[in-house]
Amino acid sequence: MQKKKSSIGWRNENKHPSLSEVFSSVSVPKQKGIWKKLFAFTGPGLLIAVGYMDPGNWATDIAGGSQFGYMLLSVIFISNFFAIILQYLALKLGIVCERDLAQACRDHYPPFISFILWILCEISIAACDLAEIIGSVLALKLLFGIPITWGVLITVIDVLIILFFQYKGFRYVESVVAALIFTILVCFSFEIISSKPEIIPILKGIVPNPEIIKNSHSFYISIGILGATVMPHNLYLHSSIIQTRDYPRTTEGKKMAIKYATIDSTLSLSLAFFINAAILIISSATFHKAGYTEVSDIMDAHKLLNPILGSSLSGVFFALALLASGQNSTLTGTLAGQIVMEGFINIKFKPWIRRLITRLIAIVPAMIASIVYGEKGTTELLIISQIILSIQLSFAIVPLVNFTGDSEKMGPFVNGPILKISAWGITIIIILLNLFLLYNTLLGRR
Repeated sequence: MQKKKSSIGWRNENKHPSLSEVFSSVSVPKQKGIWKKLFAFTGPGLLIAVGYMDPGNWATDIAGGSQFGYMLLSVIFISNFFAIILQYLALKLGIVCERDLAQACRDHYPPFISFILWILCEISIAACDLAEIIGSVLALKLLFGIPITWGVLITVIDVLIILFFQYKGFRYVESVVAALIFTILVCFSFEIISSKPEIIPILKGIVPNPEIIKNSHSFYISIGILGATVMPHNLYLHSSIIQTRDYPRTTEGKKMAIKYATIDSTLSLSLAFFINAAILIISSATFHKAGYTEVSDIMDAHKLLNPILGSSLSGVFFALALLASGQNSTLTGTLAGQIVMEGFINIKFKPWIRRLITRLIAIVPAMIASIVYGEKGTTELLIISQIILSIQLSFAIVPLVNFTGDSEKMGPFVNGPILKISAWGITIIIILLNLFLLYNTLLGRR
């Protein structure tokens, strides 16, 4: 019997669209209007950019700025370039194959392998959720003086808030994310203006400096920035949510979708680069300049901002940005959890049940750490969550690069020779750096 076209290159035929409740729900204008089409495709990139500015990235950016000034800006820039390439592959997979990355793994690998990948991915999502909880909890303590333990419990409430916007429609979800990103942007713009950074050193910092590799400590922090940049759940998420657009499922329609989705993704990740760079710049212009070169903790950074900058608003804006970052990441983590569970094992829970399961898995260790160790314990958990994400990353990147480089699966949209080499090169670099980071972290070397 001849296979259907949709199943060419796959072990199984994909029977259900990704996120079926919002699949192809956002209209794309049929007429030739560049700006209208670009607006229609704007949104998924913002949800992806959230993963690159979550609380888990703050500590490395703060540490890098306080210890080495603007020197590690080049590392953030290179990391962002890697992210742009990998997210492009993710959106292309979703558009061309009409599968998210989880569905693609299920339809390519044997059931046992798919099950293992699903378990690993669930662990990484729980770890990511843990980082989001900690970010939100620390922000609530900084803004309102709410104890860490109570803050952990309060984070359960965001389940209801997220569900409210999910039921309203996918555009509402994207609007909430955009509003929170705008809040983060305003907060850090204020902080940058207040810190009065030096322009010339910033420009020099974007250019790679050999000293980064020569200095073992700066190299270690660079690996932390580079290795943990791409969030594994973002690759699953992007390959799914791009399918919410109602573009023609034809060759020409897919070309158009890839074009505008790539613009959306690249611009959104450029915004994420600005925010990550802003954290490092502020840390450099305040802590490094004032001689505080050992600041790596979010709480310590908050305590020092007000006296150094001489403004009580500095700490408020810092904490507000942290809260917005935590809530934003929570929202996208919810969607990623749903996509992964439905994609890998084809089981669909009600969104509130799925969200509650993920949140409870993350709340238990956060609650124990906050009760036994207080703020120090939550900070250590933040580091552990990033290590777990680093381990999982290769299990998401390798299938993605492999699928998009397969001409049988991708047809005319298969990665070209230069993109194939670049993608595998980036994959190998990230895997090696994450292994090095994991090895040294486990040995207690920094």
